Amino acid sequence: MSCKQRKYIKTLQKEQAIHNSLIKEGKTMRRRFLRTQKRTKPPYEAFPREYIKASISLEENKTHIENAFHHSQDVMHRELTWNGKKGLLFFLDILVDKDKVQDDIIRPILSAGEGKLEEIVHIAGIQKTSDISKAITGLLKGQCIFLTEHDDTLYLLEAFNALGRSIEEPANEKIIRGSHEGFVESLSTNLYLLRKRIKNPNLTVKYITLGKTSNTRVAVVYLHGLTNPQLIEEVEKRLQSISADSIQTPGYIEDYIEDNSFSPFPQALNTERPDKTAANIIEGRAAIIMEGNPSALIVPVTFFSFYQSPDDFNDRWHIGSFFRAVRILSFFITIVLPAFYIAVVTFHHEVIPLDLIFNVKSSLQHVPFPPILEAMIMQVMLELLREAAIRLPTPIAQTIGIVGGLVIGNAVVQASLISNTMIIIVAVTAISSFVVPSAEMSTAIRLLGFPLMIGAATLGFFGIMFGIILILIHLCKLESFGTPYFAPFAPLRIKDWKDAFIRLPVWIQNERPLDAKPQYLKREWFSRGWKRNGNKK
Repeated sequence: MSCKQRKYIKTLQKEQAIHNSLIKEGKTMRRRFLRTQKRTKPPYEAFPREYIKASISLEENKTHIENAFHHSQDVMHRELTWNGKKGLLFFLDILVDKDKVQDDIIRPILSAGEGKLEEIVHIAGIQKTSDISKAITGLLKGQCIFLTEHDDTLYLLEAFNALGRSIEEPANEKIIRGSHEGFVESLSTNLYLLRKRIKNPNLTVKYITLGKTSNTRVAVVYLHGLTNPQLIEEVEKRLQSISADSIQTPGYIEDYIEDNSFSPFPQALNTERPDKTAANIIEGRAAIIMEGNPSALIVPVTFFSFYQSPDDFNDRWHIGSFFRAVRILSFFITIVLPAFYIAVVTFHHEVIPLDLIFNVKSSLQHVPFPPILEAMIMQVMLELLREAAIRLPTPIAQTIGIVGGLVIGNAVVQASLISNTMIIIVAVTAISSFVVPSAEMSTAIRLLGFPLMIGAATLGFFGIMFGIILILIHLCKLESFGTPYFAPFAPLRIKDWKDAFIRLPVWIQNERPLDAKPQYLKREWFSRGWKRNGNKK
């Protein structure tokens, strides 16, 4: 070995030693940082959550409130005199209705000057507290805080500014007949829509606050005396066990509380329709509604819950049963049709009728790609077009649909990149997937088509059957809050078939589905007594 080679090797060894030491030092620094983070209190907690006793000193209470908001300039206060003592009215400028604050709170206080505050102000919601932490939470909800010197009592006055869009029909759950109302971003409005449909004092609402930073209010809605108490306990336990900085959408909640997060099938029904939510509550299920989001999560659910639509009950039972059966059929078409075509073209040519075999052969002979690659390209192209149509404005989205469906489809066929038959197969598959009323289930079954296509390309019909068996096993094993996901087929309960893949007349459905385990199965008000009485006459 020459001298230059030895020097080069020594240089490499020194560089490697330096590199290893840097890596070791970086790991040490990371461990120290993580240990520090575990010990340090997060700086974004705006106020302590434990009870804080208010002081009789007005300035001390004022300082505490201002420090809690870090002297944010949207925290306003107004000096008032009440019962001969100096007082302060605190409110968040962007959350309160200024006209209500001026007309219903400030003006009556200035006019009266003394007396009981509850008898003077024109506010329905007035609360008393001596907890500054609770008062700060009230400010974040759009309440006003009124406090006076030499008094540790804080008054919380409702003055929330209820801004939001009007009630409209959900764009992704349209129906032909029936109600055209949909949830909005206001939790109080959504609860009003449910109260309007279920005029029953047993309709119970329980509030839970989630997110250490966002403090998102969530409501659990159910019918007391009908819904299984164990279900409500389980829902509350899972919600209260969520420890997160922020909860922004129901998708966050769904990820935290569902039984199997790695399953492609959704285990909570997401709906924007109050009539659909009310119908599920009356069947003994629970609804989870979040402030700031126009949807509700229904638990527990089964596979067939995602294929039910309010139109099933708005039409006569023959029509409702037919369309529900069509939706169930669309599930098998979506996951099986591309895989079936790939298996037939690749392995099982004898399945093709003689009248069609020459047409299929002529469409495939100039295509350079195997059928599996054809199907993958077209399915990915379809998903790209769908995403583009969702993100773009409506006029441009329609143009994209025309360009993608006609121009690009015609061009790839003429260029012999994709066969005519594959275009038809992918189009029918896409239409079948869009039949499902639930967008989550529609996306899930489109994704399931990819592994079945791979199985068909490797093992033919055996690969398809193997994939279907795995899907069925998974469906039978899956649960939603302790409820079998594939009920009423696994476990088998023939009585619940009346409202599963078909919809029999309402008067025959004299029992609620067993999957939600309601306390009362009998629907006593469903009867045809008029006919029995008429026959007796």
